[in-house]
Amino acid sequence: MEYNKIYNEDCFITMSRMPPESVDVILTSPFYNTNKKQGNTRTLSNTKSKGYSYLRYDEHIDNMNDEQYCEFTVKLFHSFNKILKRNGVVLYNLSYGNNNRDGLFKTVYSIITSTPFTIADVICWKKKSALPNNCSPNKLTRIWEFVFVFCREGEENSFYCNKSVVSIRKSGQKSYGNIFNFIEAKNNDGSCPYNKATYSTELCGKLLNIYCPQNGLVYDPFMGSGTTAVACKQSELHYIGSEISQNQCIWAEQRLEKTRNEHDKINIL
Repeated sequence: MEYNKIYNEDCFITMSRMPPESVDVILTSPFYNTNKKQGNTRTLSNTKSKGYSYLRYDEHIDNMNDEQYCEFTVKLFHSFNKILKRNGVVLYNLSYGNNNRDGLFKTVYSIITSTPFTIADVICWKKKSALPNNCSPNKLTRIWEFVFVFCREGEENSFYCNKSVVSIRKSGQKSYGNIFNFIEAKNNDGSCPYNKATYSTELCGKLLNIYCPQNGLVYDPFMGSGTTAVACKQSELHYIGSEISQNQCIWAEQRLEKTRNEHDKINIL
């Protein structure tokens, strides 16, 4: 398996070819399945032809029902269990929409009850703005999202976290510096013609600084426009990504090439 590459294929195909326990961190923002108003009868082709404004991706529609989405997520985390190193973590960004308010919590419940993983921590990702603003007459405008930190059961006290020791008592007990579970970061990396829900390089970089060891390997099963890969490149980490959209893979490689060129300029200076 080649590192520092985005594979244009389904993530389950990529993970089936990856060596067991080879990845330090899994970092991703999966599709949220928040567009339930489309209904399961919609297909990508007729959704495009009818010009629905809520079509977020060029090769995927968020139209599973809750049971299907939970089953998909359980299958995903069982695959994670195969490729993730001992004491590695899954950094999983999830949110909810007005049309699917409880789906997020059903999904998390399915992970902790039907896979080897448990919640190690929960991070609040505070965005720089709340755009687009909520048009609901009674629901609050959300300006933050969840990032769930999952580890395997039994590794709750041993999963990797880059906390520094600030003092050691006579008894030998160590005290660690604070890293707060409130991270403020840019909303996203701007528009992409093939993905209306791009991720935040700033957030990814801050998360990797906490949870990924030096020279570690990061996997993103939903690489999209390449945000996780760009963050890894900026942090001098290795990455493997999966993305079903060929258009997004090309877009991501263009972003990575720009990042390489900027890095080379800095080294020359």
